[in-house]
Amino acid sequence: MKILLAYDGSPDAKAAVARCGALFDGEMATVLTVWEGFAEVLLRAGNGFAAASLDFDEIDRASEERAHHSAEEGAGHARAAGLVASSRVARRGVTIWETVLEQAAEAGADLIVLGTRGLTGVKSMVLGSTSRAVLQHADRPVLIVPSPDIARHRAEHLAAHAAPSSNPVGTTS
Repeated sequence: MKILLAYDGSPDAKAAVARCGALFDGEMATVLTVWEGFAEVLLRAGNGFAAASLDFDEIDRASEERAHHSAEEGAGHARAAGLVASSRVARRGVTIWETVLEQAAEAGADLIVLGTRGLTGVKSMVLGSTSRAVLQHADRPVLIVPSPDIARHRAEHLAAHAAPSSNPVGTTS
């Protein structure tokens, strides 16, 4: 199996790498970090200030270098988690989720793994969700790993709201 692991260096991405290693020990994984050119950031942000004095090429080189460092860091975490991992870097295309899907296809990935912060409501609508978009548009299986804090909160919520059962699983009457 070939796995594409989206990695941005966040604690949530690290948790996804660890979970992936626990589930797919010994499998091949490509750790992908997507970076974005500075001009694209400015355009997307709608920032109208004069940026003529900035060296966009130098800023882009530094961004790409940070992305390589992040991807290699993620591959190191993946190897420590038991995966046979390599790193990969891609410049953002139209969207991050489209870039992830393009890279998964290019890598021949059988599975895409992403972490998620578990944003809900307005935050999710405003900030968007790369993991949700990848899931909705993917042509291959996607594993979305919730952050440890979100997973713990959800487990506590489920346990607190679980209806008592007259015949719990694993017991007989």
